[in-house]
Amino acid sequence: MPSLRSLFGRATEPAPLPYPPASPEGLAARWVRWLAAHGPMTDPVDDTTGEHAGHHQPDDVWFLAGTYGGTVRRRCAIPAGRSLFFPAFNIWQVGSEPGEVPVVSGATGHAKLDDERVSLATVGTPTPFEVRGAFRNAVTGRSRPYPVTCWGLWASLPPLAPGEHELTFGGTDGGEFSVRAKYLLVVS
Repeated sequence: MPSLRSLFGRATEPAPLPYPPASPEGLAARWVRWLAAHGPMTDPVDDTTGEHAGHHQPDDVWFLAGTYGGTVRRRCAIPAGRSLFFPAFNIWQVGSEPGEVPVVSGATGHAKLDDERVSLATVGTPTPFEVRGAFRNAVTGRSRPYPVTCWGLWASLPPLAPGEHELTFGGTDGGEFSVRAKYLLVVS
């Protein structure tokens, strides 16, 4: 018997990504989908403690979130063997046409893991990807599919050694808006 979602013309899975899933563009698109999977009560960007960090995580990578502005401190447990992917600064655009990438030209970012500088890569997705999310999600606000593009200063880290690690990252739009997150990561 088909599910109720399919009876009403909604696919249960989003359309395939226009990027390889492990590429920087694919990871950025998957991060946006990960964020959209959360409703307002479990939004990882709005999370002030890290309690929602483990929700909807994929099996091959662990996503971390910044803030909607300001500073946050979080603690979260991460399974050993997972690489990390996160934005020091990012933006997305809903209803995008091909080639419409929401670039913030004055943006800067930074990241450190255990007091060692982490390099950031500028990643944008000029080909829109489909996002279906939870109702009232932070990306589209709706559960129906929308084309989205994103841009940001992203970091990718290999799996961390078991134990505790301190990760700090953040960025600015070049003006007065800034984000900063400090994580105590417990890898086991």
